[in-house]
Amino acid sequence: MSDTLENHTPMMQQYLALKAGHPDTLVFYRMGDFYELFWQDAEKASRLLDITLTQRGQSAGQPVVMAGVPFHALENYLARLIKMGESVAIAEQVGDVATAKGPVERKVVRVVTPGTLTDSELLSDKAEALLLAVHQGPRARCGLAWLSVTQGRVFLAECALDELGGWLERVAPSELIYSAGVTDRFEQQLQALRQGGVFACPMAPRPDWQFDGPLGERKLLEQLGAASLQAWGAQDLAQAHAAAAALLQYAEHTQGRQLTHVHSVQVQRGDDLIDLPASTRRNLELVKTLRGEDSPTLFSLLDTCMTGMGSRLLKTWLLEPRRDRHDARQRLAATTALRGAGGAGQAPWSALRAELKGVSDVERITARTALRQV
Repeated sequence: MSDTLENHTPMMQQYLALKAGHPDTLVFYRMGDFYELFWQDAEKASRLLDITLTQRGQSAGQPVVMAGVPFHALENYLARLIKMGESVAIAEQVGDVATAKGPVERKVVRVVTPGTLTDSELLSDKAEALLLAVHQGPRARCGLAWLSVTQGRVFLAECALDELGGWLERVAPSELIYSAGVTDRFEQQLQALRQGGVFACPMAPRPDWQFDGPLGERKLLEQLGAASLQAWGAQDLAQAHAAAAALLQYAEHTQGRQLTHVHSVQVQRGDDLIDLPASTRRNLELVKTLRGEDSPTLFSLLDTCMTGMGSRLLKTWLLEPRRDRHDARQRLAATTALRGAGGAGQAPWSALRAELKGVSDVERITARTALRQV
């Protein structure tokens, strides 16, 4: 709204102040048993969710356009919006109704985005939500940092500009952020990669000052509780550190708190992985068919895991095959030991599968507990 804040009713002043902090995000504003959206947000939600658009009263001399969803159906509507690539800020009543003079105090308690999901209702148990930050560095180099909120792990990588497409396809982010200060050519390349199907997630610019290398290094050290990144092999990655700075700031903003459970950093280097060009990945139908379907694929045929955690790990192994033969031999030895001489139908393999069948998704429960979302 273009009118000055003082001309609005007290409740609309409160709403507009919250909206000003989340201009590019749909704001769900709690009012009793409903979450309401106003003006442009209401019109957009009405189109996307096919919910009724109404007008009620006036504020600053203009009709208050609004649309709402019942509080008990919130997760259903969030799931639909996230699937469309939208982000939602949840504004809850935090003040005491009995003692409030004027509108009850409200504040945004969390921001739900495609790359920072932890809710089982919004995320398939076999899928991982990954938030990726891309930094344009000097000499045609790029820094990448991506985060799995549920795993509590940050990944770092650096690559040449002409290798960026391969990395984006390998990571398969759920949400991508980049600096608003990148060159037009770099932004056009990102757009072209997205339009070409290399990645399909929403992407958005963030302030250039957030992509600060020294800040990123400090934030990583704080997450790890360490004095040096040398133990993780991450000490000389200035471009990745810049991406990590923006990544962690954005994730903290969406969760509304520090990421106390994030205490792992893993550096990925191109020469550590088997080179699978984008066309090869698609033609092998590792996790998606050529028509973009989830089945039948190599993953869907191999996945007999008893837990979502196992399925997600298997998918990672398929998408990121490592060159190190030692890793492959270890996995083979572990599988052989579990299956035993009697085959798959004999203990300890069958006994372990029976035990795992009742195991909850500890990874996601732990993350939600740390973020106080339970």
